Amino acid sequence: MHPAPAFRVEDAEILLDWLADHPFVTIAAAPEGRPLVAHAPVVIRRLEAGLVLDFHLSRGNALAGHVARGFAAVACSLGPDAYVSPDWYAAADQVPTWNYVAVEAEGAVRALDEAETAGLLDDLSAQEEARLSPKPPWTRGKMSPGRFETMLRGIVGARLAVSRLEGTWKLSQNKPPEDRVGVERALGGHPLAGLMGKAP
Repeated sequence: MHPAPAFRVEDAEILLDWLADHPFVTIAAAPEGRPLVAHAPVVIRRLEAGLVLDFHLSRGNALAGHVARGFAAVACSLGPDAYVSPDWYAAADQVPTWNYVAVEAEGAVRALDEAETAGLLDDLSAQEEARLSPKPPWTRGKMSPGRFETMLRGIVGARLAVSRLEGTWKLSQNKPPEDRVGVERALGGHPLAGLMGKAP
């Protein structure tokens, strides 16, 4: 996360809302000292034991073989980003920078059993199919008998127990109002322009 307090977001509800809207994350870990990265959609669960992110990986993924033993990982959801030119500021003698939004969730990863993994896939499908409404939702009931179970053997289900949840909303909050207006205007229809007026 960016070290500047002006950009830090620690409100869990803001961060979880972001993750719910942007559930496709990068999972980074070094289970045997070598950095490995995977990309996967997550389902957020608020359990009695705490907040978790459930995800699945292809068995061929470099991280998948380590899930059974468990490992520490960081899941990062990246939002829109944009280069910011010094020409957009009212003030002189500025330097280029980059504005962006990111959420990080850190924690221990463990394996899900077969029933939990099947439940994860059902919940993930329901989560994403809901975004396609009014299209009738797809369910695995539309698959041929036995096909889902065959495909289930090709993946590994996993759960990240969140011990740290932080966000960076780097949207020129450290600049005076006239500079922020200049950046918003220059970005035009870019998604970051809309976020700048609503920075937490």
